[in-house]
Amino acid sequence: MQYPASRVSSYYTRAVTLDALRKLFLILASLLIHEVAVRHKAKLEAMTWALRIWGLASAALAIIVLFPSPQSWPPAQAIRSSPSDFSHLVHASVLDFGAPFHPNGDKLSMMPVFRVARTFRNGKNCVSNTGNTSELQFVCDPLSVHIAMTLDGAYLRGSIAAVLSILQHASCPENVVFHFLVSDADEEFRSLIQTTFPCLKFKIYYFDVSLVKDRISSSIRQALEQPLNYARNYLADILEVCVRRVIYLDSDLVVVDDIAKLWGTSLGSKPLGAPEYCHANFSKYFTTSFWSNKTLAMAFETRTPCYFNTGVMIMDLVKWRQNKYSKKIEQWMEIQKESRIYELGSLPPFLLVFAGSIEPVEHRWNQHGLGGDNVKGSCRPLHPGPVSLLHWSGEGKPWLRLDSRRPCPLDSLWAPYDLYLSPSHFDS
Repeated sequence: MQYPASRVSSYYTRAVTLDALRKLFLILASLLIHEVAVRHKAKLEAMTWALRIWGLASAALAIIVLFPSPQSWPPAQAIRSSPSDFSHLVHASVLDFGAPFHPNGDKLSMMPVFRVARTFRNGKNCVSNTGNTSELQFVCDPLSVHIAMTLDGAYLRGSIAAVLSILQHASCPENVVFHFLVSDADEEFRSLIQTTFPCLKFKIYYFDVSLVKDRISSSIRQALEQPLNYARNYLADILEVCVRRVIYLDSDLVVVDDIAKLWGTSLGSKPLGAPEYCHANFSKYFTTSFWSNKTLAMAFETRTPCYFNTGVMIMDLVKWRQNKYSKKIEQWMEIQKESRIYELGSLPPFLLVFAGSIEPVEHRWNQHGLGGDNVKGSCRPLHPGPVSLLHWSGEGKPWLRLDSRRPCPLDSLWAPYDLYLSPSHFDS
């Protein structure tokens, strides 16, 4: 819900006036009650005064009920100077009424506020595509490095940090094009991205949740049931046909290496590339119902499946379109609705279609699991070896743990990329 500045002034003036009247009536009522107790002993006089007090108290009660104090009016906690001075609108926490101020304009917004990132320019050795200013030009430019991510309120802070980390470490940041998938309020997201990253090349796509809503089954963690988690299944259908390859990234990660290195990974004849973890107990990702059904278990008959995390993937969209992989994933989701063959959200259908048939990528490109398990979100150390990407998959998210003042040691590696401006920043 949004509130223009003209309403802010009106709300504030009425709220302050009514609060003063409310307090005045309460004081008068208290004085009159005391007067009755002290000076009017006679029963008749007491009844007369009681009636007067009752009428006065009723009026005061009506004022209180119909016109609450300023604390319940959204502008009251957001104005730091006089009612007519709107140059000091600040971001405030969402309380019991309305939404916080957005300091970039004269309206209130539920969107969080972020610092403006500095501009990142291409290095001298980059083959630049800076001349392509229109959306269609940079989306279809063969020099572009394509990154796909989702944007939603719960993970927005993580998404912004991920974008900053990619740009900061990219050798040719102006060649990076972001494809953001949203399920609602795309114009608000567009405005926020443009404000935070003024020179970013990006496009926002609306994802129709009805594609998956009836196919999603319950998971061990509610966050895994969100329809936007399944948008990655449809990137080949959503993105322009001229986009032949894309890197899909989750929102709870930061990149600490040049993304061009990951982009340059050869997929050979495979439709998908990701770090594989063949030491993991692959059988745990599916239920007993799956493994006991010989027909279903035959899905891996000609493959040696290994676990991979779908939060970091290089996708050959040409092969996806040719082989209709989105439909194959949907088919497994429909089987899941009938037979309950897995417990873990959007990952198992990917494993069923691709495990054992992907191009292995260096483990450095997905140091995953830093968010702990899917229940407790406990702290975890890094895996042995070099690091190019830190991924807080699991229950614990670094921004939440940092805000609660109970961070894990590795959360400090995420913090430098956090552009979020908390309400306390505007109060200082």
